Amino acid sequence: MSRTQEQRRAETRRRLLDGARSVVADRGVAGASVEAMAGAADRTSGALYDHFGDKDGIIVALLDEWKEATAAATQADLTGTDDPDERLRSLWANFAVPRAAGGQQWMLLEHELWLYACRQPEATGAAADRYAEVRSRLAESLAGGLLQAGAERSPDQAAGLATLVIGLMVGLEMQRRLEPDAVPDDLAVAGLRALIRGAGGLS
Repeated sequence: MSRTQEQRRAETRRRLLDGARSVVADRGVAGASVEAMAGAADRTSGALYDHFGDKDGIIVALLDEWKEATAAATQADLTGTDDPDERLRSLWANFAVPRAAGGQQWMLLEHELWLYACRQPEATGAAADRYAEVRSRLAESLAGGLLQAGAERSPDQAAGLATLVIGLMVGLEMQRRLEPDAVPDDLAVAGLRALIRGAGGLS
């Protein structure tokens, strides 16, 4: 394959992802047809199938792109300071207001995928795998005491705490989306701090 063909494929893939993100943000996963997503990218449905296999494939690719960008930004922030509270603030900021392009759309898409997976059994496994990977990454930071100075935890303790931390952040983000003033950053960080510091009894 020539370099020109590779560049064209990369451009088509990028356009398809951007088009799909826009359509899903407007219509939700259930209402976003392959034709609409391809049309928003000025490409054919065949191009979408060629690059992603099917509708579920492009949705997962969208979420994986956001997940990787957010994980990279979060990791950079966590290792860039020794202050535990600053690390918690960075964790919350990267989750609630993602810096990746289209961050607000990404979070809506994450909620949409959850609803879609609950209603479509064939999508449940892929969605559960995504949550498991996010929990695993966060558990690594918690096990090493990265979010609480001097508080190393066993793998089982870190895994349990990661589940609770993600649950808290998802719930806070959902409330904040509807009523921003109800969840100021300081409250979210205080909640994370209290949860992490008070989790010594997890087994």
